Amino acid sequence: MNSLRRRIDRFCVLHPNFGIPNLMLYIVIGNIAFYLLSLFSSLNNTSFYSILSFSWAGLKQGQLWRLLSFSFLPTDTRPFWLLVSCYFYYWIGSTLEREWGTAKFTIYYLSGVLLTALGAVITSLITGYDWQVAGATYVNFAIAPEAKVLLFFFIPVKIKWMAILDACYFAYIIFFCAASRYWIGVVLPLVALLNFFVFFAPEIGRFAKREQTRTKQAAHFHNAVRQTQREQQSQGYRHKCAVCGRTDVTNPELQFRYCSKCAGYHCFCSDHIFNHVHFTDENP
Repeated sequence: MNSLRRRIDRFCVLHPNFGIPNLMLYIVIGNIAFYLLSLFSSLNNTSFYSILSFSWAGLKQGQLWRLLSFSFLPTDTRPFWLLVSCYFYYWIGSTLEREWGTAKFTIYYLSGVLLTALGAVITSLITGYDWQVAGATYVNFAIAPEAKVLLFFFIPVKIKWMAILDACYFAYIIFFCAASRYWIGVVLPLVALLNFFVFFAPEIGRFAKREQTRTKQAAHFHNAVRQTQREQQSQGYRHKCAVCGRTDVTNPELQFRYCSKCAGYHCFCSDHIFNHVHFTDENP
């Protein structure tokens, strides 16, 4: 995977103009447009979805549009939830495009679409049943770590919590589809996860490292606070300068402040709050 990821990154650097700008906007517009068309279209008693969904049998008959048209089909036809899902898809997609660039995001999305089609083909060949795929739901579950969205437009939610919910959702779908032998429901989430890990593995590693550092810093800070409070209680002062050792008891005329840039919980008098060497984890 590392080799493949490096090749993709190299291609994106060498071809910065490759890709479709605002790709997710077109996907969202396609979802809404196809939903409206499905309400008013009658194709000789043939389902609108069956014409545009991915089908191995249809592909063998030369219906090549199915390779892409299925990704524009909305999977939820309830108007409110369709708009909510489109909002999330657009926000997350545009965030990833700004972070990665148009070229890498386009490759990510198109590879997810093509892998979904390939998964449907393999499942159809193995089971002997023509599985149809309508919508690119799992491809659209792209996650941007440490970003924030407004759930239902007013509740702030971190994407990392949405990632946990998505992981639970994927596990739920795979388990119950396997139990009911609905094999396409097993293959498509796994294919989407494969595509996700190819592109997101570095971000996941950096995120885990940041969380570990934050946890360590928080523990160090709380330990420092408790130690400082114990010293204050035993010696009868509230504030003590970490540089000169003066306290609010020995020098009541001084003002004391705590430095937000130091690692830990360190107080400084007015003479040293702006004139001291910041404490670090290596130099507590």
